[in-house]
Amino acid sequence: MPRHICPIPRRSLLLGALALPALARAAASPTVAALFAGRIDDGGFMQAGFQGLTSARERLGVRISLTQGIRPEAPLLAAALRELATAGPDLVVAHGGQNNAAAAEVAAAFPGLRFVVTQGQVTGTNLSSYEVLQEHSAFLAGVLAALTTRTGVVGHMSGIRVTPGLKGRAAYAHGVRHGNPAVRLLTNFSGNQDDNALSNRNALAMMAAGADVVFTMLNAGRDGVTEACRSQGRWQIGNVRDWVAVDPAVFLGSAVADSGLALFNAVRDVAEDRFVPGTIRQIGLEQPDAVRLTLAPQVPPAIRARLDAVAAEIVAKRLEVPTEWSGKEFPNA
Repeated sequence: MPRHICPIPRRSLLLGALALPALARAAASPTVAALFAGRIDDGGFMQAGFQGLTSARERLGVRISLTQGIRPEAPLLAAALRELATAGPDLVVAHGGQNNAAAAEVAAAFPGLRFVVTQGQVTGTNLSSYEVLQEHSAFLAGVLAALTTRTGVVGHMSGIRVTPGLKGRAAYAHGVRHGNPAVRLLTNFSGNQDDNALSNRNALAMMAAGADVVFTMLNAGRDGVTEACRSQGRWQIGNVRDWVAVDPAVFLGSAVADSGLALFNAVRDVAEDRFVPGTIRQIGLEQPDAVRLTLAPQVPPAIRARLDAVAAEIVAKRLEVPTEWSGKEFPNA
């Protein structure tokens, strides 16, 4: 089991757990144990969560430990969470909606500990979810793709079928329709967030089928799409972080959804004794430091204005972003 441990004495965790249940004490320096079902250097979702965790250590003074690289399979995730929980931290965080079932199971087995799933949809007597609404920026990405495509065909690529990813795909699809109902969408879940060879083949196949703008919801596997876009002269729309700032020659926009802020907020609530179990905390476009659509300089002013108007409608709750979609999917190449 790949592991990465940041400085936190395991013995002190065990002694604290024996002295008093985590829910009943207010430690001067709370301890946080986090699980990442992927690499914390993936340049995407997992790295954003890790940055939120390290930000909590630097800004809030919490002590952290973490486990990374666990395959997103419920039994493996549950085993990793149990190991973290056994040390008795003040908070156990499972980063990503793929942890929903495992976190619910393990939280029930450790009623004296607090648990959080980021991008999750589960609650319990000692369990809450903190969610950044990536569907908000994904919807805007769909509008952008529909308004900028020259071929009338756009793409979407993701890896594993977790709820946040499915919601993001649905929002993007409806955003495309909102922008131009005549535009055709090619969408693919490859089964792997990190395989660059696979993502490159799929991207090239989509481009051969006409897609000239591709919205990529991958982690380390994003590089394969970027390579395909660069070689074929096509646009990519990123997600999670601001990819336009990284490579404006390839990225037309980026549907920022900083999941690290969800993790930071959860830790802050515990550190400030404001954690409320049994709740789902959500952040959307109303908080642009967490959720927004960034744009490359090439995006014309008229399209920018249209996107601003759509975003304002979402924030004002006059436009509801759909999170369900059904249709034919593009097969793996």
